[in-house]
Amino acid sequence: MQCVLGFDGGGTKTECVATDLSGAIIARGRGPASNPTRIGFAAAAAGVKQTVEVTLASLNQPAEIVALCAGLAGTAQPENRDRMLRLLEAEFPGVLVLVRTDLDLALAAMPEGAAIALVVGTGSAAVGRDASGKQSREGGYGPSGSDEGSAFDIGRLAVTAAQSQTAIDAAAELGRQILRHLGCTNWAAVDAKASVAADDVYPRVFPVVAASADAGNALAQALLNEAAKKLAAIAQRVAESLDVARRPFSLGKTGGTIGRSHYFDQALDAELRGKLPNAAIDVVRAEPAETAARIALRQISGTEAAR
Repeated sequence: MQCVLGFDGGGTKTECVATDLSGAIIARGRGPASNPTRIGFAAAAAGVKQTVEVTLASLNQPAEIVALCAGLAGTAQPENRDRMLRLLEAEFPGVLVLVRTDLDLALAAMPEGAAIALVVGTGSAAVGRDASGKQSREGGYGPSGSDEGSAFDIGRLAVTAAQSQTAIDAAAELGRQILRHLGCTNWAAVDAKASVAADDVYPRVFPVVAASADAGNALAQALLNEAAKKLAAIAQRVAESLDVARRPFSLGKTGGTIGRSHYFDQALDAELRGKLPNAAIDVVRAEPAETAARIALRQISGTEAAR
């Protein structure tokens, strides 16, 4: 069986969709992280390969990969994209390999015309285009100077706040839940883990903050309100750079934090409506890995422009 593969890879996981050459989905799989700026290039390529093995194993029959499109966070810089392309071409000889960013996938899934995709997962970023196709991007370059309002950012701020405000009931309760979720008995253990592998700690705190906010925890709600403001500001900067803010346009939300907390979803929508009143806000419906598979299919049929 001939197939194409599409990947959505980030700082915590990689998802894969396999389709036959007609575009029908024949398998799905999930593997480890594949963001090269967070885990290294060799580890990212290994993560993609492991995800392929998991996905194709579910077919229970031999499969020939004709093309693959890897939508990977951490490949926005041309040198990063080219390096990942070379590594994946070495892993999959004879296969047409495309490397796109997770933002490329999100924007490709948006309706025609002026649009912005706000991607909020382990990291955060926004990418948009105007009616002529001109593109602009903000964020997504890692936690040192970017990723505002992301799961990493929220988790890191939650740990700091819970440690420093132990006399406050909301902080004490949130802190107990964070420690329990991370399997740590004290904050020193959390700090030790984070110093070795921050991506294994801070993004994992987000679900705790999300559930606590929905349950009424004031500190968790304050953290999510602040994250929503940061994310709306990112989207606003993209809209202004493209000069689309004063006209109707589509704004799609996607990523691992979207749809995880009713409180966060409402806070984010409120901030977006306040800063971008002409935006038609919705969730990006297409799964990124499916979008990547469609890009690979279009490439082998000659309808996708090479990048």
